[in-house]
Amino acid sequence: MLLPPPPATPVQTTEPYHAAWPGILVAVAPSPPRRYRWRAPVPPCPAAVSAVPQESLMTTPPLREHQIRPADHAAEQARLYAKDVARLMARSAEFVDVNCPACAGPQRRPRFTKYGLAYHECAACSTVYVSPRPSPSVLKDYYENSENYAFWNAVIFPASEAVRRERIFRPRVERTLELAARHGLQRGTLVEVGAGFGTFCEELLARKAFDRVVAIEPTPDLARTCRARGVEVVEARIEEAGLGETADVVASFEVIEHLFEPAEFVDACRTMLRPGGLLVLTCPNIRGFDIDVLGAGSPAVDAEHLNYFHPDSLGRLLTARGFEVLEAQTPGRLDADIVRNRVLAGEHTLTDGFLQRVLVDEWDRVGESFQQFLVQQGLSSNMWIVARRTAA
Repeated sequence: MLLPPPPATPVQTTEPYHAAWPGILVAVAPSPPRRYRWRAPVPPCPAAVSAVPQESLMTTPPLREHQIRPADHAAEQARLYAKDVARLMARSAEFVDVNCPACAGPQRRPRFTKYGLAYHECAACSTVYVSPRPSPSVLKDYYENSENYAFWNAVIFPASEAVRRERIFRPRVERTLELAARHGLQRGTLVEVGAGFGTFCEELLARKAFDRVVAIEPTPDLARTCRARGVEVVEARIEEAGLGETADVVASFEVIEHLFEPAEFVDACRTMLRPGGLLVLTCPNIRGFDIDVLGAGSPAVDAEHLNYFHPDSLGRLLTARGFEVLEAQTPGRLDADIVRNRVLAGEHTLTDGFLQRVLVDEWDRVGESFQQFLVQQGLSSNMWIVARRTAA
């Protein structure tokens, strides 16, 4: 499910800058300026990050942030989001301290704070996560009564749907079908967990790509929208879906970062899959470009995102829960545009001359090639990971 970006908010950062590229030092300077710090290349995950096919990059026009997040609705969306966050934080006494959601390690160091939430980096696996975090009951109330999600469902998704369908959901369908074919999956039943507006399922149904397509969507407004599109809907959390081992593919797009206990979610996905079935997950990559450069100022860092994995840490979680990780990709399209927009809006300052040239001075000439570089090198902030359910 594509999720609404938060409005801009003051950020307090306690972690020095993490360089994004192996072999390249890049610095950005909010006030006060950060010091350079070197970070070694990302260690390989159980299945190494694989390149996105070059032809898919070269034949698709650039995607820009304003195309999927219409500026004329930004003020109202920000107002409603702020109300939702205030309602969430009013129950902070019910928040729960947790260990790392990827490796369960207890040791951590502060990364940053935002919206009154504390974001930590695991000392063992470098996953970033919120702790203390809203309890499951607080999260349930938050999503069921979110004014922001209702506004997205009624206004923003419809206003941007044509672009989203063409530039996000159809390519998402193509990539999912390609993965299923490459890994020898039968096209019996596909379950999407967190179906949102229902566009992905609707596209699959139109193509008759699977015998059965099921949407699991617990948010009432979104579940109604999915039904109106002719999609079979289970209006419940995945743990309560009761589908059994029926799925050949379980897909979940931008959901796992929202969850109180990602390991339980992975277990629930496994119980729906036939042995040998495929799990396809997407989520933010904490080691991706726009998050690494903007830190807490990235739109990917918000009060709803509690877990920030990278390919290695999410791969290790999946392996520990009975999956064989097959591949990972970072096919994001917006990293460079997001950073550029924050710079042009005066919300972020670049102190590195190279990034100034790429993102501002020579943007029209090299901006899209730079984004393709991020994708091909596993450095985008959008991550896909594909795993097979083992027989045991």
